[in-house]
Amino acid sequence: MRVKIWQRIKQTFIAGLAVVIPVGISIYTLFFIIDLIDGVLDILPKRIHPDSLIGYHIPGLGVIVTLVITILAGLMIRSYLGKKLMDLGENFFRRIPVVRSIYDGSKQVVDSFIANRKKGFKKVVLVRFPHTGLYSLGFVTGETPSHIKEGKESQFINVYVPTTPNPTSGYLVLVPSSDVVEVDMTVNEALSFIVSCGLVQKPEVDLEKKA
Repeated sequence: MRVKIWQRIKQTFIAGLAVVIPVGISIYTLFFIIDLIDGVLDILPKRIHPDSLIGYHIPGLGVIVTLVITILAGLMIRSYLGKKLMDLGENFFRRIPVVRSIYDGSKQVVDSFIANRKKGFKKVVLVRFPHTGLYSLGFVTGETPSHIKEGKESQFINVYVPTTPNPTSGYLVLVPSSDVVEVDMTVNEALSFIVSCGLVQKPEVDLEKKA
């Protein structure tokens, strides 16, 4: 009798974990992002900081301010004057050696993933990384430029290999197309697999096809 009661409690506890853990992680991530964006307001002088003017901290105020600024920037850039100001700002940033590299790189990433979504992650693949004998999930981002693969007869492709459980960091590897194993997964499914450290799984991939 005691064994059955204990098993019932154990099963109930596991069922509760299945609900609490995803919800808890989602809420924690949401608050982390809100706190991170709220930090944008810290660039304001203390005398005009919303916390000083209002008298207390309002969580999420930085998110609202960021959204408003983004919308205003979008409205401004659509006007003739806004485009001229944008050109002046770009010329200013590109005159500063270190800032120029950061600005150009971030702008290209934004243009690829937002302005032209077709240049984003194309498909999910497996590559031999970090060395032969091991496979890692990656995302094809395009073909390797000819000046980089100069002297190589094989066709190379660019593959972004994200880290687990944080896919926003990772490695760019240049892989011969013949060494790539295509995976029957969408980008969202692959990201879920990576973020969950492999707990959210799809049907197994037959590695022997390319081995």
